[in-house]
Amino acid sequence: MANHAILNNVEHKHLRIVTARGAQYGDAVMSALTFPAEFRELQGTYPIVFSRTDDGDYTPCALFGFEAGENLFLGPDGWDAHAIPLSIERQPFLIGRGGDELQVHVDMDSPRIRQGGIEGEPVFLTYGGTSEYLERITSVLRAIHEGIEATRGFVAALRELDLLESFVLDVELDDGSQHRLVGFHTINEERLRELPGEKLERLQRHGYLQPIYMQMASLSQFRGLIERRNHAARR
Repeated sequence: MANHAILNNVEHKHLRIVTARGAQYGDAVMSALTFPAEFRELQGTYPIVFSRTDDGDYTPCALFGFEAGENLFLGPDGWDAHAIPLSIERQPFLIGRGGDELQVHVDMDSPRIRQGGIEGEPVFLTYGGTSEYLERITSVLRAIHEGIEATRGFVAALRELDLLESFVLDVELDDGSQHRLVGFHTINEERLRELPGEKLERLQRHGYLQPIYMQMASLSQFRGLIERRNHAARR
């Protein structure tokens, strides 16, 4: 169980965070949460798909691999991509609530945590002020919070128009091995094309058309993901 604490400059005045990327820091994951405002940034690197939540809803995520624990963007020099989802960048911080107020929490059991020393980025300055790193993290957490809120309306619109469909991706690697990716959903392009003008206009008015097109464009990144898998198999 994670050990979450409310961040403060008294108990955590010497806290430092390792920002390097690697499996030892928890980055060996197949996917990460994303949201519509981030699609433009991520679609040139990762396939963006929708996963089913425990309550039967859908949430968008960026794919890094084809099976649990596989991140094909991790290499000996860290994360091999210019764009990293904000839900990955924010670790080990997360948003908590104190009544109606949002709070910054930190997972004290994270392998990124350092108490003092010189390794990692300082969270607070010597005399208690916030570091540039913490200011960046605060803005990341705010963007994630707003993005999750916006995702609800986006997904609701997709479901109302019956635009989400499940898909299966069969992959044959260079070594002849067969793999199948299942359990995810994408936007049905044919149904989108057949929408009447007033429904397309409504999607546009709510700012949903751009992330729809960004999501569909991101599926071309499966080619790069397959090539990364082939490269990993050759090593």
